[in-house]
Amino acid sequence: MAFTGDIYDAVSDRSSDLVLDSLRRRMAAMHSLYYQAVASMELEHVNHFEREGVLPIAFSLFHYTNMEDASFLLITGIPPVWDAEWQARVQMSIDDHGKHRTVDEMVHQRIGDYEAFKAYQRTVFDRTEDHLAQMDPAEFARVVVERPFPPLVASTYSARVAGPEGITVLDGFECWLYQHGLRHMGEIELARGLVGLGGMTS
Repeated sequence: MAFTGDIYDAVSDRSSDLVLDSLRRRMAAMHSLYYQAVASMELEHVNHFEREGVLPIAFSLFHYTNMEDASFLLITGIPPVWDAEWQARVQMSIDDHGKHRTVDEMVHQRIGDYEAFKAYQRTVFDRTEDHLAQMDPAEFARVVVERPFPPLVASTYSARVAGPEGITVLDGFECWLYQHGLRHMGEIELARGLVGLGGMTS
């Protein structure tokens, strides 16, 4: 059965609303896992050095939070929160999310002020959730990175997901924020076992 006119528009609007509602709930749930993780760890757990080639939890925590912060610029045009003032407060040993650095470099990542990091994390996560709370689902279809992709984008998961025109706002939220966040939460859950802590979900 083919939909036409007002019926098609109503179905399309309903689908967009469902996608937005799902994304809001999924992002909030994913953020809650990060809040639970940081609340149940001490700085010694976060900065624990297991061995060469194994990234500390500090890397995963800062990398994902800082990438959500940076990705927000591409999706919304709003500049990142992270700046020299935040670095002075959080005192990351490497002032870089490390996406384009090697494991050998980023294995040295450490958080200096854990409470300041938690404040930064909440600032970033709240901003994302506040944006989704008032977002028009019509924005989902807007292309934020057109084809052909630059080299740094072409090798990403989002490039594999992208449609013919390029990476859309919805692709950005799904890949750069939601999927990326879950990927690093998995790393954190595994690394918690190395410091004597349990996983986050069953």
